Amino acid sequence: MNKKFEHGDDNVFADLNVSNSEEALAKAELARQIYYIIKKKKLTQAKAALVLGVDQPKISALISGKLTGFSLERLFRFLNELGQDVTINVKPKLRARKKGSISISTINTVSNYIRH
Repeated sequence: MNKKFEHGDDNVFADLNVSNSEEALAKAELARQIYYIIKKKKLTQAKAALVLGVDQPKISALISGKLTGFSLERLFRFLNELGQDVTINVKPKLRARKKGSISISTINTVSNYIRH
């Protein structure tokens, strides 16, 4: 059996030719952080929905990675409601790139949210 593998980019959404791949990756990372905070706080989906001011199916969609209906701003607000600060830094792009990029970095890594 001959299997072919291709080394991908740092952004799976770009590899899959998703439009606005950087935004899609940013939203996925924010949703991942929200999920782990909800888990750390031991919130049910219903309780998380109350805290975030949405209905439970929205929390289910968020946790399942169905992020079409969620803007970056909305995810920022969710993080704020969950007791997180969100900082946005704007800086000059690298000379090697034609245009700027979007990236998300977190201080509290996922491993901080999971008990081993």
